[in-house]
Amino acid sequence: MNWNSLIDEAQLDIIKNKSFEKPQLIFKHSTTCSISKMAFSRFERSEAPDTIDFYYLDLLNFRSVSNAIAEKFQVHHESPQVILIKNGDCIYVESHYGIMMDDVIEQAGV
Repeated sequence: MNWNSLIDEAQLDIIKNKSFEKPQLIFKHSTTCSISKMAFSRFERSEAPDTIDFYYLDLLNFRSVSNAIAEKFQVHHESPQVILIKNGDCIYVESHYGIMMDDVIEQAGV
């Protein structure tokens, strides 16, 4: 899987703009949480389509970016969490054991 590192709040405008071309997914991950590690590992073992861009956010190092995501896309913070952005809006949010690549692909419509 090709992850783009999400490390700066300014990237959120880029993600929003790119979502008009193809869906953008943000994976919020806590590196010290066992549930987050399991969800990330399972997600990463899945076959990722080229029709979605994938962003990885390390919550421990970039908590301010996580807060900006919640505000910009109107989502409640959880960890782990996937947020799917399409046409400028959050169209799908899932967390914990509910994070599944098949569901992301279905919601993205790709």
